[in-house]
This record gives sequence, structure tokens and C-alpha cells, in this order.
Amino acid sequence: DFNERCAQCSEVNWGLTDGGRYYCRSCHNVTERAREVVNTDFMTNSRVQTISKGLRKQEKNGGGCEWYVCEGFQLVLKKQAEALEALGVCSQMKDEILCNFWRCYLQKSKQAYCNRPAGETVKALSVCESSTDVDSEPDRPSLLHLLSLSESEGDLQTDCSFASSMSKVSESTSMYSGSVDGSLYLMKNQKEKLRMTMPMTLSFCYMALLWLREPITLSELLRFVVEGHIPYLNVFQHFPEKMKLCGLDLKIFCVESWPVYEEVHNKMLELAAFLDLPRFPDITESCFLHPDMLCIKYLMEANLPDELHNWTCRVVKKIGIGEVDFLTLVPGNKSTRKVKYDILAAAVIVVVLKLLFLLDDHYEWLLSDLAEERNKNNKEGGLYFEFRKWYEVVKHALDVEQKKLDEERAKYVWRCEKPLFYSVKNKSRVLKRRQMVVNLQNQFGKLSGSVQRAEKPSPSSFQLSWSEENTDGSCFHGHSLKGILQEKCGLLTAMNPDYWLCTVKLCNEKLCGHLAHYREVDFPQSYHFVLRLFSFLLRIQPSYIHDEVCMIEHKLFNKKLYKKLKYNTVLRK
Repeated sequence: DFNERCAQCSEVNWGLTDGGRYYCRSCHNVTERAREVVNTDFMTNSRVQTISKGLRKQEKNGGGCEWYVCEGFQLVLKKQAEALEALGVCSQMKDEILCNFWRCYLQKSKQAYCNRPAGETVKALSVCESSTDVDSEPDRPSLLHLLSLSESEGDLQTDCSFASSMSKVSESTSMYSGSVDGSLYLMKNQKEKLRMTMPMTLSFCYMALLWLREPITLSELLRFVVEGHIPYLNVFQHFPEKMKLCGLDLKIFCVESWPVYEEVHNKMLELAAFLDLPRFPDITESCFLHPDMLCIKYLMEANLPDELHNWTCRVVKKIGIGEVDFLTLVPGNKSTRKVKYDILAAAVIVVVLKLLFLLDDHYEWLLSDLAEERNKNNKEGGLYFEFRKWYEVVKHALDVEQKKLDEERAKYVWRCEKPLFYSVKNKSRVLKRRQMVVNLQNQFGKLSGSVQRAEKPSPSSFQLSWSEENTDGSCFHGHSLKGILQEKCGLLTAMNPDYWLCTVKLCNEKLCGHLAHYREVDFPQSYHFVLRLFSFLLRIQPSYIHDEVCMIEHKLFNKKLYKKLKYNTVLRK
């Protein structure tokens, strides 16, 4: 008997909710219109009371249901875990590893699976006593059960009386939020425990990936987030319709910046210590996160000769950064340096390039001239590696990809595609306005001849790809290093006997945040180009790779540095 068109999809296909309101079966849009009851003789008095109470509760919450901030974060984690499973991650991540980490966090932070702190309960009850609305609410199932990461598990052991009292606290606060505890969540002093944030959802995901030793580094995880393969930016548009998001909730769940590598990594370490997790599974030589394995990947992506892998393995073995105890994470152990696996592997390659080519803006070009002459006179078929030619090919490809990345970031629309409305009354008006904006954008786009945005490409572990089948000589994987090596005592060594250190003395990382300070003008351009290449591949600042390079150099030349520092001290005396 209701023939109006739906304001959202323009269909006429209505159904009735339990509260008596019309909803569209096509798009699940719920209207304000309710069906008029002609004959109420069949309805019992108790039933009428229950229905009226439900409608009053629904109107009070703007047609939505009660939900808590931790429930919103749990839904975000669920969506992110499902996206990672779609990328090929083991199915154990969501239902076993990540779910257990999340439950442990809720228990440690006293949000669930525990008795509520007495102070919070007293505070809630005191506000309830002063409230004018003291109608008793029927018990309701926890939304955490409906949004559980593991569908086979039961709901969280939350206190229903506390939930009812907290809703009244939220109603009495001056700051408005769609969630029950949104205002209190931001006001509470939580220095002693980790407050959940959107970057911490990525820390949870990376911690689960590291526990399973999955072949996804942190830099890849953050890149997949930026490319839109993993929900993070505007993830709240995936919230159910009844989870109204407004007020302070936007400050909690809305993200208007790209995730930062260092922040996500540090929060992961804090989380692992906060949860009292045991030693993580060992990172052995067969694991993808081992430096020897990651070096293969980055050598291929940087278009460097395959023979360099032998040198990276020698450096890794020489300084002991491939040992299980060095690579495996032990939460809470402050005596060991926490490893950033992708940055470590990139730094090893940089050190090897300095060992062989020096990268001082002079020696590498001299070697290139020699290799070019040998390639002209070479009749055997194998090409010698030319650093200059490699630099020109890779720099052109890097500039093109960097320009694309900068344009995509500049054009990125931070506003959510799904419009936010704060009340049911404004819903139809906001949807019409949004549709009008989309239509105008399409019309102006056609008039201006602008190209429509293509669908996002499939995720890939490689950002730069090089094929040996190309006849233009742009692939250097099979090129030889014989022109820059010499045999000594049965081992191939570099013809270059010199090496320059990035820094003689390391800084205190805890005090200034870095092992060494990096400024482009203080270092050769060849060295800066190599750092820039790997910083693009890892989507991090060059200074972080520079830190790891300094750390590796001091391990590699520890004895010589110790003698030099001791000699300088004697001279000062």
C-alpha cells in the first residue's frame, strides 16, 4: 500500500521492519514512514509496550543502534583481514591470530573479557542517578558478537548493566558522538595503556603477518593501503547502516593522511610488549623476510645484476644480521635492536654497491668507461655491467613512476564517496545533493575532455618490472661484474681498495631518533640516487635507509673504526 519511489535507488519494492517502518528491499534504505495500524485488537498490551519502547529508542539514536568505539575498530580489523586474505594471506590470520591478538588487547585494556574497573562503574552510575530518563532497558545482544572476527566464536563478555549506564553517560555529555562512548574515549587519560587508533589497526595486521611469517613486508602493506587494496582511508563507509558515525566519531575513524612507516612499526612493537606476547616464530634462511631472500627481490626490482646477490650474502654472513636471534622479534626485550626487514635488505644492497663502485661521483663513472670499452670489443656475447647506462635507464623509469605517484596523491579525493548524514531527516536531502554533485562532475568532465579514472590495477609485489626479453638492453639482470672484480687467494674481491664511511660515529637513536643525520648536499649524487631509488620502492624517507647503511658499515668495519677512534683519543691526550 506504499507506492512512493525510494529516494536512494528510485525503486518501488518496500518491506516492513520489526518497528513498523518501510524499508527498500533493493538498497535497504529505511524511511521515516511507518505503516498505520487499522485494527489493534489482536495486539496484547505487553507487545504494544515493547514496540513503543523500541521505537522511542530508535528515534533517540536517529534510527541507529548503540555501538562502542572498540566495536568500530573491530569492524575495521575484520575488513582489513578479509582484504589480506583476498591478497593470498593464510586464512589463519583472521580467525586465529588476529582475532586472538584483538581479544587479548580488549582484555589488557579492560574493555572486554574482564570485570569493569570500579572507578568507571561508579562514575557511570552517578551520572545515571542524576539523569531524568531512568526507564529500564531490556538486555540486548552485543554488537561485538555480530561483528566478530571469528564467526564461530561467542560474543564478548561485556557487562550489560555497564553498557546501559554508559549510554546514559554519553547522552548527558556535552560533546556529541554517534557511538555510546565516543566522547569519553577521547577524554579519558590512557597513558598507562595503548589507546586504539586507525594506524594501530595496521600495526595489528602487520603483527599478525609477522607472526605467520607471511611474504608481505611493512612497506608493501602500507603501499597496498595507499593503493586502496586494504581498507583504511574512509573505511567507515563500510560500517553497517545502523552504526551512525558523527561528531567525535569522525575524529576517531576519519583519516586524512597517509600511514607512516615509523609510526606503524613502533606501535606494533608497543602492542607486542603490551600484550605480553612470547617470542615470535623464528625468521630462518628459508623465510621471505630473511635478508638473503629480500635482497633477491630488491635486486630484481632495482634492475641490478644477479651476481650482486653473492656479495649481499657475504655481507649478511660477515656481520651476522642473518642469524635467527638477530632477526626474530622478542617483545619487551630492550637489549636487542628491532629489525625493519625491508629497510635492512635495501641497506645491504647499498653497502655492496659502495664496496664495488664506491659511489663517490668519480670512481663509478671510471668503471663505466672501462666496461663500455670492453663491451665494444667483447665477442663472447656476455655484457659487462655499465653503471652509467644503468643509471640512465633506471632514472628515466623512476622519474616517470614518481611523477605518476605525485599526480595520484595530488588528485586524491579525501572526501568519502558515501555521504555522511547525521539524522534520518536529512538523509534524502544529502543523497540528492550528492547525486547532483556526481552528475555535474560527469558533465563537466565530458565537456573538458578529461579522462575518467581507470579502475585500480591488481596488486603486485613489484613496482618496477624489467624483462630480459627486451631487445633495447634495458634489463641488466644478466650482466657480468667481471670487469670490476679481481681474484685474490681464490676469492673474487673488488678492484676498488677504498671505502668511505657515511659517518664515523653513530648517534644515540633513543635521543635523536636516528643513528645518523642525512642531508643530500653532504653526500655524493650517486649515493643519493641509490637511496632515492630504494626509498621510492619502500615508500619511506631516504634517511631511514641511510640509518641502516651506517649501522651495517659500523658492524662491517668495527675493528678498523675502533683502532682509528683509539688512535685519535691518544693524539688528543
